[in-house]
Amino acid sequence: MYGETILKIEGLNKSFGITHANADINLELHRGEVRALAGENGSGKSTLLSQIAGIYGSDSGTMYLNGQVYAPKSPMDANDNKIAIVVQELGLIADLPAGINVYLGRTKKFSNHGFINHKKIFAAANAELEKWGLPKINFNRSTDGLNIENRKMIELTRALSSDPDILILDEVTQSLSHDNREVIYELIKKFKELGRAILLISHDLEETLRISDSITVLRDGRAVGTVETSDVTDDDVKRMMVGREMSGDYYRVDEEEIYEDEVVFSFDHVSTNTGLKDVSFEVHKGEILAFCGLSDSGIHDVGQAAYGLVKPTSGKVLLNAENLEIEDAMFSLKHRIAYVPKDRDEEALMMATTIQNNFCVPSLEEISKKFGYVSAKEMREMADKAKKEYQVKCTSVNQNMNGLSGGNKQKVNLGRWLLKDLQLLIVDCPTRGVDIGVKAYIYHVMQEAKKKGLTMLLITDELTEAMGMADNIIVMKDGMVKKEIGRSSHFSEEKMIEEMI
Repeated sequence: MYGETILKIEGLNKSFGITHANADINLELHRGEVRALAGENGSGKSTLLSQIAGIYGSDSGTMYLNGQVYAPKSPMDANDNKIAIVVQELGLIADLPAGINVYLGRTKKFSNHGFINHKKIFAAANAELEKWGLPKINFNRSTDGLNIENRKMIELTRALSSDPDILILDEVTQSLSHDNREVIYELIKKFKELGRAILLISHDLEETLRISDSITVLRDGRAVGTVETSDVTDDDVKRMMVGREMSGDYYRVDEEEIYEDEVVFSFDHVSTNTGLKDVSFEVHKGEILAFCGLSDSGIHDVGQAAYGLVKPTSGKVLLNAENLEIEDAMFSLKHRIAYVPKDRDEEALMMATTIQNNFCVPSLEEISKKFGYVSAKEMREMADKAKKEYQVKCTSVNQNMNGLSGGNKQKVNLGRWLLKDLQLLIVDCPTRGVDIGVKAYIYHVMQEAKKKGLTMLLITDELTEAMGMADNIIVMKDGMVKKEIGRSSHFSEEKMIEEMI
């Protein structure tokens, strides 16, 4: 079925302080194989991939690449050995052109007397896009002016530009819309046909089963088993991941639209310079209204315009409950509207400060005393209560955010807003980069908030998420509303994709 062994790992160990992230890992990867790693957040998947990619060194154990001992000292060393990685969190230098980011650290071959020939770099980057069938990118543009999907494609182009034999993908598709995911699937297929290998992590089990040949399951830092994908179901993999039977429904079990008559929020013929064109909709108290579409459909622009981060060039964004027009983000915050963006690390959370500060900052006005004084005791009590309520796994609320797993970051990201008395919550891809257990927990939290009358705009690249959680779904295309589908009409993925394309 597969070709020869390309990578062999024997007894690999890695610790961070008292935490044993990887314990005696054994693994074999073959040419023409797509191997997925599955496991809950904190199971050691990313740590293992980081050692293979030269980001971390190993404490003990041995890796063999094509039969030779392999111990990369850095990602550049791994690249020289034809191994490349695309990590879950973005790793680009914001104020550099996209093309420079592709060849960062390797610009010498495009230089003449110390000056970089940008034209040659951009041509080389475009050649990589064409070679692998990736969507076009303006490589001359500054990276910080690009959306998260384009930035992820730049990282992928950077990895592919080293012509790797092993491509490591850590949660790449979670940042992408349906059409760009299909691009990745075709890339994976091409890699297999060329006799190369892929190691990947995806928290979407349906996707894992679709694109992988085999799955290695990690639990508490140990590899608990490797299975052929064709031999297992998603329930089998879940059971291996958590060590027990997982029961209960992730999504809503009701099949009707359930909400009150009161209209809380609406768009009235809204157009923006970001691409929205004459968008109108209304959302009721206790309703979850989802937005789905392809990469340039405008669904993420809806969230920004709804919160007042983007002003309409025509039309109105209305808080109907108070008969007011949304002015800006501060106005939204004051009127009990919250926004959870897709890119939590760059646009939402304060990664270099504590869990406590992240929990408390949105509520400072509520807990501040005379002359703006904020009690350190009250902040600690609020953060400790939130940590417990939203089941955040950490050493204490004084721990920095950047030490948390993706799932725990997202619990803080959502929880800090749900501490407040909101009337509208805008969530953009709320389960991006979280494991199956955290995903189920987030859906539970959303359903409980809905029961209490909270209105939600759910913007998502996951069709199953929209179908599982929404009362109504708006499918968008080219910045316009293409179709609205109600829960009682029985959503189907095929119907939605048909409208999207």
